[in-house]
Amino acid sequence: MEPKLVLLVFTLISATATCEYIRPPPRKTLHFPWDSKSSSHPQQVHISLAGDKNMRVSWVSNEKSSQSMVEYGTSPGRYSNRSQGESTSYSYLFYSSGKIHHTVIGPLEDNTVYYYRCGGEGPEYKLKTPPAEFPVMFAVAGDLGQTGWTKTTLDHIDRCKYDVHLLPGDLSYADYVQHRWDTFAELVEPLASTRPWMVTQGNHEKESILFFKDGFQSYNSRWKMPFEESGSSSNLYYSFEVAGAHIIMLGSYTDYDEHSDQYNWLKADVAKVDRKKTPWLLVLFHVPWYNSNEAHQGEGDRMMAAMEPLLHAASVDIVLAGHVHAYERTERVNNGKLDPCGAVHITIGDGGNREGLANRYKNPQPAWSVFREASFGHGELKLANSTHAYWSWHRNDDDEPVRSDQVWITSLQSSGCIAEKKDELRKILTGP
Repeated sequence: MEPKLVLLVFTLISATATCEYIRPPPRKTLHFPWDSKSSSHPQQVHISLAGDKNMRVSWVSNEKSSQSMVEYGTSPGRYSNRSQGESTSYSYLFYSSGKIHHTVIGPLEDNTVYYYRCGGEGPEYKLKTPPAEFPVMFAVAGDLGQTGWTKTTLDHIDRCKYDVHLLPGDLSYADYVQHRWDTFAELVEPLASTRPWMVTQGNHEKESILFFKDGFQSYNSRWKMPFEESGSSSNLYYSFEVAGAHIIMLGSYTDYDEHSDQYNWLKADVAKVDRKKTPWLLVLFHVPWYNSNEAHQGEGDRMMAAMEPLLHAASVDIVLAGHVHAYERTERVNNGKLDPCGAVHITIGDGGNREGLANRYKNPQPAWSVFREASFGHGELKLANSTHAYWSWHRNDDDEPVRSDQVWITSLQSSGCIAEKKDELRKILTGP
């Protein structure tokens, strides 16, 4: 649903019951108390991967003279390393942000706990780096927002022993109200300061005003991702690697046709993928291509027409999307048809947003659609080894996470599909 420039009234959309499952009612938007932290103390701390064995620490301070410095080490209170970073700030209508810091630390050891402090003062934080080898666990939730259901989803994710959080767009639902970016970052800080959060943009991040403000200013200023480290010219699309997975984050709201910078970057990126080193290839973007929900029908068609042939030729294993406020998982599919060498598409835009659930589905259910349900929840993806991954979706049933969908997925690397599509990929990468 496109955000509107309406600052006074937000409507919660009630979900109706379907099948035998009776959904709990929607929950209100959270309200946050006045922040009593010192102006120089770090706030809104979150971390993200920043190239091989490096981590980017991001935070906000209200004191303009505060340093973009991170001290860190493997023992509490003992910081044997120090890194200096960069800072930025922005103004939006009548709002002025605090000083936004981004500091890269490393090289770091794999699968190791580090203790760190931002800006030379304030509390100590703790992070854990991902493993270098299988197994590796990802938590997945999109379209989070700041409601009671968001808090429940985050509480459930916190119970999951995950290594990296993947978020396919629509973070804060600030929708032009800039202080909501601040409250969102405070809400997720307990999780996002301990494990890397890798995000891509959704429509609620755009916040453009015709003739006055370009899009994504707040998002790009606050949530800097490793685009430069992956050879991209834009924070709206990038890639990174974790253990045995190469993960591509694409932009649904920036140019994606065959002549665009994003498409050319994508060709260069998939050309560099070594499936012996990273047998799993995952892709995230916001607007789903395979969607049997009544909501947002056809919105991903143009991007799909431009990019699906390339992703299919590259043998992408799993595609994760958001936007539709419900859950759906497909069989392996390509060009609208079942294809054993296609990708498994998962829509998981059910993190807890204020707009409510999309509870109307098209019937009959398409052959490629395996499981669909309009409930809030989160996903967990465990890459067990080079050939098998375990996906599970956990519905927020009141305040308990209930595993409602699960499947073992076999990698295309182990199926022979990559060898079969070698010529197809070469033709796309080199052109006619």
